[in-house]
Amino acid sequence: MIKEISKPAFIYTYAYSMEESALCHLEMRSFFGTDSQQNIVKSDIKIDPSRSPFIRERIEVLYEGDGLQDIYDQVGNIHIHDATFKVIYIKINDLASSEKIEYQERRIIEREIGARIEGKADVHHPDQVFGIVTLGGRWYFGHYHKNEAVWLKHVKKPREYSTALSTRVARAISNIAVPDPNGVKAIDPCCGIGTVLVEALSMGINIDGRDINPLVTNGSRENIAYFNLSGDVTTGPISDVTEYYDVAIIDMPYNLYTNITRADQLSILKDARRFTDKLVVVTIESIDQMIKEADFEVKDRCITKKGHFTREILVCT
Repeated sequence: MIKEISKPAFIYTYAYSMEESALCHLEMRSFFGTDSQQNIVKSDIKIDPSRSPFIRERIEVLYEGDGLQDIYDQVGNIHIHDATFKVIYIKINDLASSEKIEYQERRIIEREIGARIEGKADVHHPDQVFGIVTLGGRWYFGHYHKNEAVWLKHVKKPREYSTALSTRVARAISNIAVPDPNGVKAIDPCCGIGTVLVEALSMGINIDGRDINPLVTNGSRENIAYFNLSGDVTTGPISDVTEYYDVAIIDMPYNLYTNITRADQLSILKDARRFTDKLVVVTIESIDQMIKEADFEVKDRCITKKGHFTREILVCT
C-alpha cells in the first residue's frame, strides 16, 4: 500500500562505538524525545546530519510504501530533466539476518529506481542524490544528505589541553544542551579553551563563553577566531553572571587538575541556578547530592569514556 506523505518525515542512520553508545542515545533522546537500539531512527523532526558526531546520513522522505513496487510506481513522478542524479541504497549493519539485503540485490534496486527517474544518472558527481531504505517492514525513498564530519576540522586547535573534551563529545554535549538553537541563548561559564564553544558556534548555537582564568579565555578566543567563528568570551567568575540564559553547559573543574574544592563545585552549581533553568554538567565524580543541594534535578544522564578517563553527563532542570 502506498501512503501519501502528509507531513515531513526523515530517516536517520547512526554509527557509534560501544564506548560512545550511551552518549549517542542521550543525544538521540535530546533530538527526538526517544532513542533506538537499532542504528536507524524515523522522525518528523528535521536535523542537519552534520550536527551530530553519530548520524551518518538522512533521507528526507518523498515516498513510502509496503513494498518496493510501491516505490517504483512513485519515482516515475520525478522529473529532473537535464540535472544528474544518483540513487543510494542505505545499508543498515545491525538488521536481523532475515531483513538484510545483499550487495548485488541492493545494486539491482538502485538501478531499478534510477531507470524510472527522468534525468541522467551520474554516480560520481550527481546534482541530486536520492536514498532508499527499509524500516519496520516499509520502504522509504527521498532526498539523501550525508554527514560532513565538521568536527574533524576542529581537532587541531592553536590552543589545546590534554584533559579537554574531545570534539566529538563536545559536539554531542552541545546538541544535548541545545537540540533546537532557534531562540535559545546558552552559556559555558567554565569554558576553558573553548572546545564546547567551537562546536556550538559552528552549529549556529547562540552561546557565550566565560572563565575565571584569563589565560584560557585568551586561548578560547584564539581557537574561535582560528575557525572563523564569532562568539563572546569574557573573563570573570561565574558568580558575576547576571544575564539570564536558557541553558548552561558546565564541564566541571576537577580537583585532580585544579585547586577546586567540593565547596567550590557546589558554589558553581548554585550560581548556575540563579541564571538558568536548564543545566548540562560534565563531571568525573558523582555530584548527585550537590545537584540536589543546588536545587536542580537530574532528568537524564549517561557515561562517556576517553581511554581510561570516564565522564558522566547530567541533564538537569
